[in-house]
Amino acid sequence: MLMDKPDSSRTQCDRQRGRMQFLVSLAIAIWIAIGTRHALAITLSRSDALKIGKRIWQNECNGTIAGLTSWNEGENFASLGIGHFIWYPKGQRGPFEESFPKLVGFMTTRGVTLPVLVARAGEQPCPWSSREEFRRAQRSEEMKQLRQFLADTVDFQTEFLIARLQSSLPKMLAEAAPTNRPNIERQFERVARTPQGCYALVDYVNFKGEGVLHTERYQGQGWGLLQVLEEMPANERDALKEFSRAAVVVLKRRVANSPPERKEARWLPGWFNRVRSYSGD
Repeated sequence: MLMDKPDSSRTQCDRQRGRMQFLVSLAIAIWIAIGTRHALAITLSRSDALKIGKRIWQNECNGTIAGLTSWNEGENFASLGIGHFIWYPKGQRGPFEESFPKLVGFMTTRGVTLPVLVARAGEQPCPWSSREEFRRAQRSEEMKQLRQFLADTVDFQTEFLIARLQSSLPKMLAEAAPTNRPNIERQFERVARTPQGCYALVDYVNFKGEGVLHTERYQGQGWGLLQVLEEMPANERDALKEFSRAAVVVLKRRVANSPPERKEARWLPGWFNRVRSYSGD
């Protein structure tokens, strides 16, 4: 169950300005360009958008405030916020896209007042150099302030996730083979037009990316939204069930291709539960 957010550390003026910006930005339709032919409008109210954000918070952090600051075993980066946005420490990089500095940049454009630690994210690496150091700092004032800030800005984090979905389709079409592009467009639109489709698309893009980065591949095969759409069959009627099943296939393939030392098979049960929830299975 999602925990209530604690009192904000921002000023009342900041809070009201931020909430109004969020309300205005989500009261309009979200227009996603579909090739050069037409545009797909996904209309989200503020309450619907926040439901998506809270579901992603539940998926990534079990809906807890403590889960907003994590560093998973076997990984070389911190995972922060409702989307477990990645922040690499100095000298560390990996195949996965670093997203926390991008989130901070997005919130800066929205006029959000940032704690000193967060404000540095756009220019400096994660201040904790290892998982052990990160875990030792869990009760520090700096970490408490970070969790407070992340709990107070769930709405802006949700807006950031939705904005990422908006920009995903052009990237996927540019990466896909020309012969595959009409099917990618069609499958994206089929999923997006279902009642739970926007949540499924936003969550999967946050969960496993767009599938366009060549660094986010094992043995040349990706596991992002592009690969799931490519895997969907063209002759069935239930788009969300097709999407969920295709995601299971793609995730199994990722694990089969993954480096043995990462031991990724341990994550499959949780991954399967997550993608099957898109269709209510």
